[in-house]
Amino acid sequence: MLKTTFLNNVLNQYKIKPYLVLLFLIIFSSTTFSETKLVILGSGTPNPDPNRFGSGYAIIVNEKAYIVDFGPGIVRRISAMSPSWGGKFSAMELENINIAFLTHIHSDHSGALADLILTPWVMGRDEPLKLFGPQGLKKMAKKISEAYEDDINYRLYGSQPANKLGYLTNVSEIFDDGLIYKDDNVEVTAFKNSHGDLEDSFGYLFETNDKKILFSGDTAVSENLKKYGKNLDILVHEVFSSETFENKTKEWQIYHKAHHTSSIDLGKIANELKPNKLVLSHILFWGASSESLLSDISQNFDGTSIIAEDLLVID
Repeated sequence: MLKTTFLNNVLNQYKIKPYLVLLFLIIFSSTTFSETKLVILGSGTPNPDPNRFGSGYAIIVNEKAYIVDFGPGIVRRISAMSPSWGGKFSAMELENINIAFLTHIHSDHSGALADLILTPWVMGRDEPLKLFGPQGLKKMAKKISEAYEDDINYRLYGSQPANKLGYLTNVSEIFDDGLIYKDDNVEVTAFKNSHGDLEDSFGYLFETNDKKILFSGDTAVSENLKKYGKNLDILVHEVFSSETFENKTKEWQIYHKAHHTSSIDLGKIANELKPNKLVLSHILFWGASSESLLSDISQNFDGTSIIAEDLLVID
């Protein structure tokens, strides 16, 4: 009663209409609820570092998860973030995982596709998995379903309870830059990057109510990425160590320079784009330290730089 009387006195004194207070509370509640989170599921490379699973990320907004890349192990990483396994994001319960985006077909980014198709279905997903990615993804999903036909049939027609939709996929292949997906939470734009001679390689720009997050995918320095990388809250960019690059053979140096981005060059990119946060991921350390990478970045970029770690949550 005392709180109500005090509130009424404040409203009367400053001639504030109650409906304006209600409108403010609705707007504030909506903004708070829709705060976008970035989860690092896998920050690794083809090198089988047991602490860094294959490439994978989740954007969580309004209790909905959007997966970007599905490298080896990331389905277990998703599960680790769910309440069933001690996490705090109900969106990461496997039965809720129904949409994913692939940057390119390399196995360190796509190796968990079978797991992503089948395990959430076994755990209760009752709708087809929506997949977006380059040419070849449709064939990959189809061949996986064929390879696991006996397993799928046993679950469908044996004694195990199973629905008839959750193991299916709905694949949309991407051929060029542009908006590829939109719902009430996000708009997703795909753009071609510069991953050597691999033409069907993309980055993704996610725009939500409160964040602009760009995933570089695997790429050397890309002018097209810079085109889409304006006014970013978070830039998630692959990187290799400039320090230990010098120890690679000439053949590997030629390869990596054409397909990936050095820590020195990434600092220059970040300085040009000026994201609020730069996240270094898909990291080729080759024996270098995190401090070495951050030192390289800081030569050209003095903003916030973060070394990705699996299961790290970034606001």
